[in-house]
Amino acid sequence: MLLELPVTEAPLARPARPEWLKVKLPSGETYSHLKDLMRSKSLHTVCEEARCPNMGECWNAGTATFMILGDTCTRSCGFCAVKTGRPSKLDEEEPIHVAEAVRAMRVRHAVITSVNRDELKDGGSIIFAETIREVRRLNPNTTIEVLIPDFKGKDECLDRILEARPDILNHNTETVPSMYRMVRPQAKYPWSLKVLRRSKEAGFNTKTGIMLGLGEEREELLSVMRDLAAINVDILTLGQYLQPTKDHLPVARFVPPSEFQELHDIGIDMGFRIVEAGPLVRSSYHAEKHV
Repeated sequence: MLLELPVTEAPLARPARPEWLKVKLPSGETYSHLKDLMRSKSLHTVCEEARCPNMGECWNAGTATFMILGDTCTRSCGFCAVKTGRPSKLDEEEPIHVAEAVRAMRVRHAVITSVNRDELKDGGSIIFAETIREVRRLNPNTTIEVLIPDFKGKDECLDRILEARPDILNHNTETVPSMYRMVRPQAKYPWSLKVLRRSKEAGFNTKTGIMLGLGEEREELLSVMRDLAAINVDILTLGQYLQPTKDHLPVARFVPPSEFQELHDIGIDMGFRIVEAGPLVRSSYHAEKHV
């Protein structure tokens, strides 16, 4: 008598990255200098925390995206490499430290973003606004872009940011609504639309980004693009999602460059002023060209 052994499925292997997604490891004298500068001022960059594939290119060009409010996020997004947990106490000196780093780096266009600090009544918006003001005070010729959280839809938090008058107001939509529960479980699609709509109504240049390759359906992606165009978002970035670690959401598919080009053309036809679309495009990639 033969025994039937249970059939077990082999674990799914992570798909190999195609050639168009391979980049060189960051290196170079400028890159090393900037990394030392960040550490000396106890600053964090989203370039490092999010493991951005363009970090070497941007840092050697003298550009970096500063991440304020600490390095620990209160949310647990399925795509993000920034650590989740109980954040440390706010650093009241952070605004001046960022401003000094911008001056030392001679940055012409500074991008400032942050972790989510949902445990704070103001969501960290007070220090965020103060950072904008300090960067502008020490660097009057530097243009400023902010990549902000949704602040759970709280108008007063967004208003603090707008009162500090950044040159570009960026908030990432990230994915399509049907995938929010998996990709951004503590966020809501209407909150993101509200941030962008109110910022545009206040007269700001607005910008948002979407990741592709998480499993979104094309028609829903186009529907989101139409939603964003309807509230007059100026700048749209579309890039390939890359799984930062095995504990994060897997890549459903690698979107070929030709499809990104097609989406670029569709976005321009919809009325976006600028569409950056490509496998390695990230929210802050070529940000200095968007002012």
